Amino acid sequence: MLIQPMLVGQMAVYCYIVGDEETKTCLVIDPAGNESDVVDQIGELGLECRYIVNTHGHPDHTCGNLRVQEMTGARIVAHQAEIPHYQNPGSANFARMIGGDPSPPPDVTVIGGDTIDLGDLKLEVLHTPGHTRGGVCLHAPGHVFTGDTLFVGSIGRTDMPGASMQQLMDSIRDKLLGLPDDTVVWPGHDYGPTPNSTIGREKRDNPFVTEFIFGR
Repeated sequence: MLIQPMLVGQMAVYCYIVGDEETKTCLVIDPAGNESDVVDQIGELGLECRYIVNTHGHPDHTCGNLRVQEMTGARIVAHQAEIPHYQNPGSANFARMIGGDPSPPPDVTVIGGDTIDLGDLKLEVLHTPGHTRGGVCLHAPGHVFTGDTLFVGSIGRTDMPGASMQQLMDSIRDKLLGLPDDTVVWPGHDYGPTPNSTIGREKRDNPFVTEFIFGR
């Protein structure tokens, strides 16, 4: 598996190119700006983009979908509970405000337990509501892309419509902390002291995890 992180857009969003080196195919997680740079990088890696996968429907993560789709023909994938975000006029206005475009609706909807396949590479969809109702993380052995569910040393916001602190902490406990400690955490924003982390490190050092889940 090939992983190429890219810091894009105006809100410190991490976009990830995830590729299968055998089939030379890839998907892009959360394109949110610098779309030409993202597509150029895909070309430099010799890959064909099959999917654009959104960890959730907030426009700071989806505002590059349209341009990347136009340049690659990739299909947009999101959890079915996120569809209202793509239909919300407020989301469209915010996407324009941060220099992007309103996203087309998903071409493919998924639920927890589904997989997104690229040859032998399979990314499992982990439904992790809390930041949004249909937020997801994407897991492959040794790696998890956590969107706005889990950051390095922090967690996603829960003060917006559809968010729930209790749901978010339950999602982190039930879907993420059971992964092997050496699983690399690839977050949705560059908000922490390092670009990525591990599940073990977040268990030990993330104050939200230690206080709200482990009670210490």
